[in-house]
Amino acid sequence: MRVLYMDLDCVRADHLSINGYRRKTTPNVDRIGRDGVSFTRCYCANSPCVPSRAALFSGRFGFNNGVVGHHGVASAFRTIVDSHGYNTDYPMLARHLRAKGMKTVTFSTFHERHSAWWFCDGWEEIRTFSRKRGNETADEGSAPCIDWLHHYGKYDNWFMHLHFWDPHCNYRVPQEWLDKFKDEPGPDWPDQATIDWQFEHMYGPFTARQLYHWWQPDQFPPNLPMPKQIKTVADLKWLVDGYDGSIAYADYHFGLVLDELEKIGVLDDTAIIVSADHGDSFGEHGQYKDHGIANEAVHNIPMVIRWPGMKGRGAVDKLIYNLDLAPTLCDLLGFETPPRWDGKSFAAAIRGEDFSGRPYLVMDHGIYTLSRTIRTRDWALMRMLHPGTYPFTDEVYLYDMVGDRHQTTNLAKKRPEKAMELDHLLCEWRQEQVTHGGGPDPLEAAVKYGPFYYHSPQHRIEWLKREGREKEAQELADRMNRYHPRDWMYIPPPWR
Repeated sequence: MRVLYMDLDCVRADHLSINGYRRKTTPNVDRIGRDGVSFTRCYCANSPCVPSRAALFSGRFGFNNGVVGHHGVASAFRTIVDSHGYNTDYPMLARHLRAKGMKTVTFSTFHERHSAWWFCDGWEEIRTFSRKRGNETADEGSAPCIDWLHHYGKYDNWFMHLHFWDPHCNYRVPQEWLDKFKDEPGPDWPDQATIDWQFEHMYGPFTARQLYHWWQPDQFPPNLPMPKQIKTVADLKWLVDGYDGSIAYADYHFGLVLDELEKIGVLDDTAIIVSADHGDSFGEHGQYKDHGIANEAVHNIPMVIRWPGMKGRGAVDKLIYNLDLAPTLCDLLGFETPPRWDGKSFAAAIRGEDFSGRPYLVMDHGIYTLSRTIRTRDWALMRMLHPGTYPFTDEVYLYDMVGDRHQTTNLAKKRPEKAMELDHLLCEWRQEQVTHGGGPDPLEAAVKYGPFYYHSPQHRIEWLKREGREKEAQELADRMNRYHPRDWMYIPPPWR
């Protein structure tokens, strides 16, 4: 069996045209999905980039593999290995597939961008197709991939991971792609009143008033063809046009890879999987073009699969994790699933059999905020372990996901019985992980240091004062005193 895993960075599920998005962003993903299955309620167990791929490729929750963020104690990968550096109870996915006779190859610069040594485990070939560490464009990745397929694609038993970064800010695809949707309507939400409120009251990384990192001058990147702030719905549309155009550019080059598979005569016999590490917020929780909290926009990701001989078709709205893909591949390939992976196979849905999905999901986020969310079909409860430098003042947030999909209204105080019900499930899940052998909760351990890898409290307070927002600056200082009594002023500044 040949398996191609297309990894689209930062793509949220509701921006794929196969999932009902009104813009035709992904015609080539649609081309695959028409003969396959799209899991519309697939969620990354951990976000952002590093913890999401750690969960996917280890088959384990961040709670158990140790990776829940990008730095420090939050990024310490946990492993217990034998004398040969390999544990058969929970191997990395690539190593497990290779041990079963599959050739494993990745086209990605992810491990270099994030110094993720564990990602390299199990790949027979690692093709770092540029030295840009995630700042390349899809044309730089598709060309070497197509060349590899030209020489080796006809052989059987390979698993390929192909990673395109284009939808990750800052958007850097050719201008004609940034302009691809400029004549089409923009998003319906947020409206101008919401943007006005966010511009006046919200602050923190990637918010309406400060859309870029603090260390980036006003004109960085040079000649950036995107808005510097979100003041109007026109600015919002401009930003989303860039995001959607970047998705479409990545999809176009994915199509070239599919064309090569067809050219060499193996497309119909190749399993195709399209997914992402996480999505991005565009107004949700006051954040824009980035990923800073365990919300729906960040965690609901694509999972489109076409498998040779499959009987499942269409949209599946059952709850699954991205880390469920690892045991699903084992199930479909006829391999045993390692006993201590956390994922559960969803192969039944691909086979066209009855499939109920998971009753609920638990999702962690580990940069800008430290937050953990439990998601059922109709509700989401988020616990804020650390708000970072945002003005999030509540510890518990409850959302009606049927009537409030953008998560604008916290119902925790109005619906305490529902909040208690979900919080009880969250506590049970946590206890299961401790019992399972994951060790201490790495997200809780990270609270001591705060989610300040890219943004420090000092710099945020200084910025607020420069903006004439003395009240907000004092509120942030008081909040930091609560989380870091005595020592928050000594937290090292961001790494840049």
